[in-house]
Amino acid sequence: MNKDHIETDVILIGAGVMSATLGTMLKELAPEWNIKVFEKLDSAGKESSNEWNNAGTGHAALCELNYTKQQEDGSVDISKAVDINEKYRVSQQFWSYLAAKNVIDQPRNFITPLPHISFVRGERDIDFLSNRFEAMVKNPLFRGMEFTDQYDTLKEWMPLMMEERDPNQPVAATKVNAGTDVNFGELTRLLMNHLEQSDVDVQYQSEVYDVERQDDDSWEVKVKNFENGTIEHHKTKFVFVGSGGGSLHLLQKSRIPESRGIGGFPVSGLFLVCDQPDVVAGHGAKVYSKAPVGAPPMSVPHLDRRFIENKETLLFGPFAGFSPKFLKTGSNADLFTSVKKDNLVTMSASGLKNASLTKYLLQQLMLSKEQRMEELRQFVPQAKDEDWELVVAGQRVQIIKDTEEGKGTLRFGTEVVSSEDGTLAALLGASPGASTAVSIMLELMEKCFPDHIESWEDKIKEMVPSYGLSLSENPDLMKELEESTAKALGLDSQDSSGKLYSMQ
Repeated sequence: MNKDHIETDVILIGAGVMSATLGTMLKELAPEWNIKVFEKLDSAGKESSNEWNNAGTGHAALCELNYTKQQEDGSVDISKAVDINEKYRVSQQFWSYLAAKNVIDQPRNFITPLPHISFVRGERDIDFLSNRFEAMVKNPLFRGMEFTDQYDTLKEWMPLMMEERDPNQPVAATKVNAGTDVNFGELTRLLMNHLEQSDVDVQYQSEVYDVERQDDDSWEVKVKNFENGTIEHHKTKFVFVGSGGGSLHLLQKSRIPESRGIGGFPVSGLFLVCDQPDVVAGHGAKVYSKAPVGAPPMSVPHLDRRFIENKETLLFGPFAGFSPKFLKTGSNADLFTSVKKDNLVTMSASGLKNASLTKYLLQQLMLSKEQRMEELRQFVPQAKDEDWELVVAGQRVQIIKDTEEGKGTLRFGTEVVSSEDGTLAALLGASPGASTAVSIMLELMEKCFPDHIESWEDKIKEMVPSYGLSLSENPDLMKELEESTAKALGLDSQDSSGKLYSMQ
């Protein structure tokens, strides 16, 4: 049976921060291209990008201790932190470009200056933090980082956390004033609104349920509209699957060779939330600590001051939860239907290798409210049960694949899987995800649009002046961009308390 195809140049699946970023960049680089976005929910940024479904840290590796690994000799490898910090700065450059063009007219609606602090307890972890500080402060990216183990200084940095704390407990922290809180939900909505105003066809309540390669190497994208029940067949030269946990199923349906052997394991997050003004007022930072022994890297405990819906809130967590769904709005069959012949051995091997993770998840699921409060009291000794409530955050699907480390390796991070010819790409994984979206999309465009990238280079450098360069190896450029970016995004004017703020 012949099908009427609706032809377009680019199709983006999912109206999250990744599709919003790629769509915005492509509209700057190739404004004549026809772009469509399909989202099964009724508005943008409702799943992983939503402000209640992530920590909003603006992952810059300033405070996240899992990005700096301690070696056997006691030294600390900061290479991953350097990579992530460089990529976050790339995102900030692109956002400042959009702000200068009034695509984003009020940056303070999605990004706020907020110090990032790493906090540890016990002599062993203090030694680690001290070694980490010594390694990081030598790099231009992390200049301005401070270290202290003095109680009086810690009280200034974290008054809520130091109140009623045992003064004999050895504690220490590092602090970077140039941290941020990012509302990725609001950023996503801003970018999607801009795309709609730029003649991009954004269709909500429209679920892509199949992608199939055609004889001419184009792609047929099958879409069901929930409002009217119609089925549409779209034909496109390029497909980006940016639907969070839903990406794996669509990648599998594409049947590209690169999709074989990849599995996914869903983990949900829960946070304790406090919006009591007198409590919130005592904590003006994002504070990360070390994950408990046996816990996965994504479970690094942190106490974050957040700016959501024009209200200041504290979030503590994450506590791990489990659901077989790959999205909060997904199906309980998601995990089971993701197991295919080509990934069965990989998934089975992962189950055997990650028994400790399974044990950790079971323990987390069995925690009572009081047990979660006791974990919070390691951060906030005087925390009261009645001030905090539990909320369920977003679903994350961790990648499972065969690597040099062996079969069924559970991967913690973000990866792009693309076809050899670059006509289809899918984003899988989790943190640091949204914070590094611009770098991820630049790498994607280099792979998927090789015939255009050279002609786009000048425009890309206008959007991201450090494109192709390492900022840590070009400190003068880094300082110049730091100042211009801070000014464009309003990070040089005031901190969360309304005091004078500038990038350190």
